[in-house]
Amino acid sequence: MTRISTTDIRQMKQRGEKIVMMTAYDCPTARLVEQGGADVVLVGDTLGMVVLGYDSTLPVTMDDMVHHTKAAVRGTERALVVGDMPFMSYQTGWQDAMRNAARLMQEAGCGAVKLEGGTRSAETVQRLVEAGIPVMGHIGLTPQSVNQFGGFKVQGKTPAAAVQLMHDAQALEQAGAFAIVLETIPAPLAELLTGRLSVPTIGIGAGAGCDGQVQVFHDMLGMFDAFMPKHAKRFGEIGEAIREAVRAYARDVRAGDFPTAKESFRMDPAALAELRPDGAKLGRRHALGM
Repeated sequence: MTRISTTDIRQMKQRGEKIVMMTAYDCPTARLVEQGGADVVLVGDTLGMVVLGYDSTLPVTMDDMVHHTKAAVRGTERALVVGDMPFMSYQTGWQDAMRNAARLMQEAGCGAVKLEGGTRSAETVQRLVEAGIPVMGHIGLTPQSVNQFGGFKVQGKTPAAAVQLMHDAQALEQAGAFAIVLETIPAPLAELLTGRLSVPTIGIGAGAGCDGQVQVFHDMLGMFDAFMPKHAKRFGEIGEAIREAVRAYARDVRAGDFPTAKESFRMDPAALAELRPDGAKLGRRHALGM
């Protein structure tokens, strides 16, 4: 099966086809996401919060990203897998960015990397693209800069801030980014940017005017209950289904109703009798695992 390429993603914008992107952080989840119809699987540094239990994305390391991206790649055949560049893996210069992006491509096997920042990251994006590493940009609310923003706040609400986002998007486009994530910006601004750019925009909290959408797996399925982002929609209550399944399991174990003969393995009664030092015979029901 041929994987979706970055060229395919750009052509989807040209044809007016919406792009479906979802996060996944392991092999079975990535397989399910792909089977569900996602075009792009993003192994986001959000794994720090929804998988690793941190209160932000900042503690996530390159080793974390390589490990989880590698697992997601193994779970997919068709989707484009994008690996996130974690905090301080590229902010210290394009040389560091090159080394770390190469790790994601070589060791993890993803098809592209994603990094945050607009004009400040444009040179890094250009260097990576020139080296043959496809890059997805990310502007607006960039979680790695949450301390600078003073929290998870909507970006681009003032004329000056909106103009800066336009400059950021154009800089990434000119640097060679194949797509740009727009996070938590006003919907009219996102639609304006989408119309002005030749590369696809992927929205998260940026309205319906983007070329595609991305959601965090755990948010949309009710598996992360620390908080619910305004931009997220619950498409299923898998978290509650898991809790109820565990409750049922616990009830059966405590009541002695699990395991039954169906979940147990048998042994030849004669062989079992030889193991008993007193030579006592077991009841047929016990010996047969019934």
